[in-house]
Amino acid sequence: MTKKLFLDTNIVIDMIDDARAAHPKAKATLVKIIQNELEVYVSEDMISTIYYILRGNPKVLLFFQSILKEWHVVPFGSQVISEAIALCLGGGGDLEDTMQCLCAKKHGCTLLLTRDLTFTDCGINVVTYEQFLAS
Repeated sequence: MTKKLFLDTNIVIDMIDDARAAHPKAKATLVKIIQNELEVYVSEDMISTIYYILRGNPKVLLFFQSILKEWHVVPFGSQVISEAIALCLGGGGDLEDTMQCLCAKKHGCTLLLTRDLTFTDCGINVVTYEQFLAS
């Protein structure tokens, strides 16, 4: 069975922007993804978010063009958004992180890779670069 890996927005930004301190870890992550033939998932909303953040970087659109051929770009949908809002109203938490986690779960991902050490727990394995690269 192929492992499904969901990437948080900060990981994808690290992959594109070589000025970020975590860029070398992001490159190593890409190599591991390819070597292990992992299925990669990202949420469609991160495309516009990343473009806005890195809009001066000429690699952004080329990166998006490339990932559309290989990665699964998936929507949240109103059910995930509603569930995330309810969870955040009930116990706080970051809405974006909660939506990312629930989206990953909805699409059957077994891992969610992030740099956020306090990422929302929605019942899937959330890992950092160090954990992912050591596994």
